[in-house]
Amino acid sequence: MQSRLVTAQPNTDQTAVQFTALIRRIMARDCAPMELISQAEIFTAQGAVDLVPQIYRCWIDHNPENALRAAMLFNLGTVLSVAGDDTAAKHAFQAAIATNPDFLPPHINLGTILEREGNPQQAIKSWLQVANQLAAVNGESIYHRTTALKQIGRVLEAARQPGAAENALRECLEMNPHQRDVMQHWIALRQVQCSWPLIVPLKSLTSEDLLGAISPLSLAAYRDDPVFQLANAHHYYMRDVAPRDSITTVGQWPPSGPKARLRIGYVSSDLRAHAVGFLTSDIFGLHDRTRVEIFAYYCGPKSDDETQARIKKTIDHWRDITAQTDKQAARQIIDDGIDILIDVNGYTKDARTKLFALRPAPIIVNWLGYPGSTGSPHHHYIIADETIIPPEDEIHYSERVLRLPCYQPNDRHRIVSPTPPTRQEMGLPDDAFVYCCFNGTQKITEATFTTWMDILRDVPHGVLWVLSGGTESDTRLRARAVQVGITGDRIVFSPFMLNPAHLARYRCADLFLDTTPYGAHTTASDALWMGVPVITVLGRSFPARVCASLVRNAGLGDFVCANLVDYRSLAVQLAQQPTRLAAAKNTLAQERDNCALFDTSRLVHSLELLFIDMWNAHNAGNSPRRDLTNLPLYHDIARSLHGHGDMEDDTAYRHRLLTLDMIAPLPHDNRLWSCEPAL
Repeated sequence: MQSRLVTAQPNTDQTAVQFTALIRRIMARDCAPMELISQAEIFTAQGAVDLVPQIYRCWIDHNPENALRAAMLFNLGTVLSVAGDDTAAKHAFQAAIATNPDFLPPHINLGTILEREGNPQQAIKSWLQVANQLAAVNGESIYHRTTALKQIGRVLEAARQPGAAENALRECLEMNPHQRDVMQHWIALRQVQCSWPLIVPLKSLTSEDLLGAISPLSLAAYRDDPVFQLANAHHYYMRDVAPRDSITTVGQWPPSGPKARLRIGYVSSDLRAHAVGFLTSDIFGLHDRTRVEIFAYYCGPKSDDETQARIKKTIDHWRDITAQTDKQAARQIIDDGIDILIDVNGYTKDARTKLFALRPAPIIVNWLGYPGSTGSPHHHYIIADETIIPPEDEIHYSERVLRLPCYQPNDRHRIVSPTPPTRQEMGLPDDAFVYCCFNGTQKITEATFTTWMDILRDVPHGVLWVLSGGTESDTRLRARAVQVGITGDRIVFSPFMLNPAHLARYRCADLFLDTTPYGAHTTASDALWMGVPVITVLGRSFPARVCASLVRNAGLGDFVCANLVDYRSLAVQLAQQPTRLAAAKNTLAQERDNCALFDTSRLVHSLELLFIDMWNAHNAGNSPRRDLTNLPLYHDIARSLHGHGDMEDDTAYRHRLLTLDMIAPLPHDNRLWSCEPAL
């Protein structure tokens, strides 16, 4: 490598003097590596970042035999990578590896650059150099190996190889079991593959350990336990979201009096071709601009799809905050004067949960993106409806519950492909009774799938049409069917399709079978819009009750079942009673333009009335705050109960909770709501 000493000008005369003196000492081999690193930090602090690669290059050129040359090459590569020069950084990392193949950090960073270049296989190969190293077992080598295995798991998952990703993360946990993020990811990978039982002990991790780290979304699909879900959400908030510094808010919100026009901000990573984007496409344009002014704060991947373009046209102010820090985004929201900020993510992918902890608006609302309570002290309200959160269940939510006629909005102008596929094109028999479920495979539990197989056994001409989860899960589900006497060809797996084609394929189905405990949301309303009846089980927790709300609000209340036994019976009856099924389809066709589920105008009007109520409560000094004191104890007890057996027996579980409640009671009514003091 050739030295390049004066390609950039130092920022100040003093920096120039320091730079020149340092170069002379380096060329005289009178600069130790730690001094070089220290001086690089000084230049960076002075704003002379462009000088840092030059001093590293000069040192490397003049110290070809130094034992720390590989480390200096690694530092050079890191500086170049941060500066955005991936090509030069890659050469530096490769030179570091050539100098000392046993030095592990450049292998990890080289893999990251290779992945960015679109070469995931070479990236994995680089990381495997670290994972497979037989170096001494010490803290440093374990750190590098676990880092490499995490990267391998992430890339393999993105490449739709969840089995290999799961294995990489299992090995990572066996090396270091104290990694909550890896435990969460490992459980989620098992869910998407339908690996049952889901929670299995590892070498150094018990079932209780794993349940202590499970993510809120994974728990929602694993257990229908609203107490555990609330406690788990609070635990997740405290461990992964709560601010670690002394600054917990950047906004101060004393009452400010009535306003003729409220400023409403929606924060979401999903205002694009995504389930949430499809649901919300219609609502923004329906807002009454004499009452509200609408802001969108987008924090998702770059997108130029038609759904996002349509949303942008109906938003008063579109802000892309993806590249902003949480404090920068909070300042943007404060400068915009937002009165009510709506979290349309909760604990989902690409969420900006730490942003809400900064309290950048007087009122913060949890709605639509995440099916449950946040367990957060910063979210004031959760929006639901009477089915999803009846009054007696409000104790399971850290937010105050407000209700719409129907919780979920829908797009009345969704585009359906004009050329629906035939059953033959979908791989379906023409003469079969087609049960479908297009929920993600992570929602398919062992109990749900067993019930589906019982239904197929009772309906010999029936087939099950489900969304493909990839080779591993498809193979596993077929094998499971064969084990219980159902031939593999009676399960038909369908690939991902763009939304217009996806909606059109519903015409090939006779009946939609919901999953439990995490039921269908967007997929249910899609089926109902396309005239396919849905049967579901009314559970205890938020995600286990959404589908029941949708089905009831579509006019099919008798298709909501109390348990899986009734669900199975109804599914069999409808296959044997074509007149009853036809009547249900006729109800959907006749009521589609009038039912509460698809009355988006009414929903938006009701939502605006809720906004006014929130604002009036704020101005009266009555913004809610829940007592969350006992939730850590509930989390410990619940994970212990679930970690030592199946807690599906509602009576036994309620008895245990009542016993616990005598020790550390949850609030039983709104008397334990308190008013937030003005900040």
